[in-house]
Amino acid sequence: MTSAPLFNWLDTRFAGVLLHPTSLPGDQGVGTLDANAFAFLDFLAAAGFKAWQICPLGPTGFGDSPYACFSAFAGNPYLIDLDALVSAGLLKSASVQPLRNGDQSRVSFGRLFEQKWPALFEAHRTFVAGGRTNQPYGDFARFRTDHAEWLKPYALYSALKGHFKGQPWWDWPSEVRSFAAATKSPLATQLAATIEAYEFVQYVFSGQWTRLRERATELGISIIGDIPIFTALDSADTWSHPHLFQLDRNGRPLAVAGCPPDYFSEDGQLWGNPLYDWDAHAKEDYAWWLARLRAQFSLCDIVRIDHFRGFEAYWSIPADAPTARPGHWVKGPGLDFFEAIKHAMPEAKLIAEDLGVLTQGVLDLRDSTGLPGMAVLQFAFGGGADNFYLPHNHRANCVVYPGTHDNDTTLGWYASTDEKTRDHVRRYFRIDGREIGWDLIRSAYASVCNLAIVPLQDLMSLGTEARFNLPGTSSDRNWSWRYRADQLEELRRNSATYLRDLAALYGREGLPKLSPPES
Repeated sequence: MTSAPLFNWLDTRFAGVLLHPTSLPGDQGVGTLDANAFAFLDFLAAAGFKAWQICPLGPTGFGDSPYACFSAFAGNPYLIDLDALVSAGLLKSASVQPLRNGDQSRVSFGRLFEQKWPALFEAHRTFVAGGRTNQPYGDFARFRTDHAEWLKPYALYSALKGHFKGQPWWDWPSEVRSFAAATKSPLATQLAATIEAYEFVQYVFSGQWTRLRERATELGISIIGDIPIFTALDSADTWSHPHLFQLDRNGRPLAVAGCPPDYFSEDGQLWGNPLYDWDAHAKEDYAWWLARLRAQFSLCDIVRIDHFRGFEAYWSIPADAPTARPGHWVKGPGLDFFEAIKHAMPEAKLIAEDLGVLTQGVLDLRDSTGLPGMAVLQFAFGGGADNFYLPHNHRANCVVYPGTHDNDTTLGWYASTDEKTRDHVRRYFRIDGREIGWDLIRSAYASVCNLAIVPLQDLMSLGTEARFNLPGTSSDRNWSWRYRADQLEELRRNSATYLRDLAALYGREGLPKLSPPES
């Protein structure tokens, strides 16, 4: 007899929008948790959307990817609204001015690093000078205590990284090359003010994000977060828990993560992340992963787990390989890992990013967990009628997208794909292709998949210039796209009623329960 799936939460039809907060408009060089974020929530409500999907919220490192962060727990300081700190009396308006002078149409992460961190540290100095009494986001000491498990290593790691001019932790002196040793080092005392500054920045991020999420809940909008399966090699996580990763005694990886040749790259993708020592995680009952998930559910209502197939088997690449081609598959933790989640968080709402090479083992694991997978319409055409991503093959327990953050916009994809694929699209939907963006949006709404997520770029009918990421590249255009406030207003004026009608027509007016799972 087949046992019941572990999770079974996606039983309501609804729709949402994919947009990372860095893409919000504004005059601080990057999207922030300011009035523009609240305006975006108002648009979602006006257009009948019930979900906002984002990319990971962590502090980005080299390459600026939200999928390669300095911490799997911390929030991205770049998202902090500095004007709110000015209003709170913790920052001078002049300190924000340098960020207003640059290009506001794209994020310049280099400028942010140079100009935003000084403003954040200034706010902390003002906070200290005032006797730590000006606490706009609740009790700071309580925040430090509640989040100490991840906050202490993150703050110490960040302070040490700054002290050593950005060098990776494995190149630091031996007395601080591990968290346990560093806490006893004189440097921990010497850098105490800087350590607290990093804790304060996380306090501010948490407070601002909490207010935004509260507004989303008021509007009936669930936030769908995202967890990368892997962590960055140079991160607080590997530094403080090296025994949980496949590292040598010097902190260098024995093998690294990636994926084999696929749709995106003929050489595969060499991500370079350290691989987990899953035996070590299992011996600790997956405590680190459970803490990570609890942290995410404190920020979001639903969490997408990136690269789900890596839990069944992961692509292990020799650490010195120039591409991902020499890798091989190694078995992952499988159902045992998800059973641990179910035991600890029985009401957890997870989405499995099940794209890529899907063996029968991966499909069996997904179905055993009961987690909804993903269907991407841009992957559906140009082949036969058995393509899973074609709408007639969709399943209810699934999330359908025209494209994701890794795809071109629908207009860009249609313009650049071959004529065979375009002809297939036109014949399948009985369309002429002149409004291909809206054609795929309508198809997503009509799909049997219970959840439909549409990139904002497609709603705005934008081309390749608005693509968010091109996998396997390190272009400075990756992760940097932003929209203008007038573009959202135009979309709301011209399309909100139509989108509400689509939601009613295809029964996408439901909403899952928004409370986070019990710990």
